[in-house]
Amino acid sequence: MKVYFLGTGTSQGIPVIGSNHEVCKSLNPKDKRLRVSVWVYTHNTSIVVDCGPDFRQQMLASKCTKIDAFLFTHEHADHTSGIDDIRPFNFKQGEIPFYAHTRVIENLKKRFDYVFETENRYPGAPSVHAIEVKNNIPFIIGDIQIVPINASHANLQVFGFKMNDFAYLTDVKTIKSEEIEKIKGVKVLVINALREESHHSHFSLQEALDFVTLVQPEKAYFTHISHLLGFHVEVEKKLPSNVFLAYDNLEIAL
Repeated sequence: MKVYFLGTGTSQGIPVIGSNHEVCKSLNPKDKRLRVSVWVYTHNTSIVVDCGPDFRQQMLASKCTKIDAFLFTHEHADHTSGIDDIRPFNFKQGEIPFYAHTRVIENLKKRFDYVFETENRYPGAPSVHAIEVKNNIPFIIGDIQIVPINASHANLQVFGFKMNDFAYLTDVKTIKSEEIEKIKGVKVLVINALREESHHSHFSLQEALDFVTLVQPEKAYFTHISHLLGFHVEVEKKLPSNVFLAYDNLEIAL
């Protein structure tokens, strides 16, 4: 199984529009981050987690040509607003299922009503099939077994996903011990680390490091990174030997 980081930035991405922050002006490509998303695939199965506003650009960069399913962590725009750009996959494959909390499904039906229209449907509109994700109920897509991981983004419920020996969580601020047990000892953990300063709805760098200590993965990668965390090269020097900053277009194999 391989994991391709489509985007590793926050809702504004890096560089931030109009910003004169030194990280936003960095020439290092690892300091340029699209909105957070990841592509997980095997020889038989291709899954994309979240579909944000940079989806088209991410697909072109990654050369992904097939998507069997989408997993949505939650409904915020930086994770869902790229839905219209799935149409080229529909034209090749037909309808694509997406898996999400029932609240997220209802939110998307309101915001993208034309996608879910059954009467007088606009020709060429994206074609999807919604499947509800429930906590403590694993499911299988192709040859990948998926375990939902329930967490909180401030007061909003979010899902992370354990896929075989890989665990992906983003926009997490709190998570209960019984959910942590589901991912302990995974080979690779991906978790959000927004910045050094505390934030009301995201792990800070230290909180992410503390979470890695609890989970004890073989390797951990931080994502959903803001420009306020600092330069990629400088931050990585401070991290434990098995912890890394993810960056856009990084690909790892499990």
